[in-house]
Amino acid sequence: MRLLYVVATYVLFALLFPVLCVHRKTRHGLKQRLGFYGPGDLPKGDGPLLWLHGASAGDLLALAPMFGPLRQRFPGCRIVLSTMTDSGHAMARDRLAKQIDGVVYAPYDLWGATRRAVRALQPDLLVLEYTEVWPNLIRAAKQSGASVVMTNGRFSPANVGKYRTLFGLIENPLKDMDLLLMRQDEESERARALGAPTERVLTTGNTKFDALAAGPAPEDEALRTALGLSPTDPVWLAGSTHEGEEEILLQVYQRLRERWPTLSMVIAPRYLNRAERILTLAKERNLTAGLRSQGNPERAPVVVMDSMGELSRAYRLATVVFVGGSFTKRGGQNILEPAGQGRPVLFGPHMDNFRDSVAVLQGNGGIQVADGEALYAALEDLLANPEHRQRLGAQAEATVRRISGASERNAEAMAALPRRRTRTASP
Repeated sequence: MRLLYVVATYVLFALLFPVLCVHRKTRHGLKQRLGFYGPGDLPKGDGPLLWLHGASAGDLLALAPMFGPLRQRFPGCRIVLSTMTDSGHAMARDRLAKQIDGVVYAPYDLWGATRRAVRALQPDLLVLEYTEVWPNLIRAAKQSGASVVMTNGRFSPANVGKYRTLFGLIENPLKDMDLLLMRQDEESERARALGAPTERVLTTGNTKFDALAAGPAPEDEALRTALGLSPTDPVWLAGSTHEGEEEILLQVYQRLRERWPTLSMVIAPRYLNRAERILTLAKERNLTAGLRSQGNPERAPVVVMDSMGELSRAYRLATVVFVGGSFTKRGGQNILEPAGQGRPVLFGPHMDNFRDSVAVLQGNGGIQVADGEALYAALEDLLANPEHRQRLGAQAEATVRRISGASERNAEAMAALPRRRTRTASP
């Protein structure tokens, strides 16, 4: 049955290859995606090699809190990140470079590509983030003698049937995993229902929470300047917004400005290529708007963040926060990130992908609103009552701190796995 999957992946790859070569997220790193590495691509050394894989930039940031705990438990280890997207690769290379030993593009889940990649990296441990279940990669790593672990594991209830069908057609890849470290008890139950060995499934939490309550940094004031924000005037930041939301948010902002004329608005779209579209929307409402990448030279009251990897720091500069993807059917975005910065967090009704976060935060610094009118009322109340606003922000930060610690638990569980006894010479 495994042969069926191997053949199917090559057929599908042949069909998709032209698209993969030109798509803006996957058009670079073809050689590495096929399992070929050049001089200097991989770190040299004799210590254990820990291969951590996340599909995108956000997934790599979720892995980052584990770097320290893993280095403590695997002395002399080399940490290599892999990702599927060009933006993830760029972010790891620039932002995480000092914490890791290398970054590569993940191999396509082809029988040959995965085996070449595993032979080149010689991992002692392969860590797969979230739902990155790649059967050929998992099998290649296991056959090489590596341990395979899932972290921040999640199986959507809506997709359990699809997973069950797929795993029924091929040899179940969950049985090849040494540990499945899941975010919640419900996720653990779904993993067991899909065939993961019971004794290998643990509920350890979400490592994303461990990086959320970071303190102030010297770069914050530089970012404030780049956004053109005053240190004394109130700031409303709308993070991870999607198409169809900015019109509502800009309308609310105009109403708020009637009472708070010095209120600034920062919009951070989920996809940076939408920045110009948001500028147009603002101008259509006779609002002056600028771009973070240009330093907002006019000190416009509306500024669009068209930069990568700065949203968490920007939340620290906000007075109040709204998180997007929640007025659309996208299912929400990360509401715990601004909460970890001690800010009250507002979000819309569509939070299906972040139900666990809503359950944790609602009533503890988080406010869910039904529509633009309810958003306006909530923001008006928060801006008018600084003591109430600060109390909600403190509740939000305390909530995030209370649910942290998954990185330490994950590293401890991985360190308890049997170690590879011998290694071949490093490439």
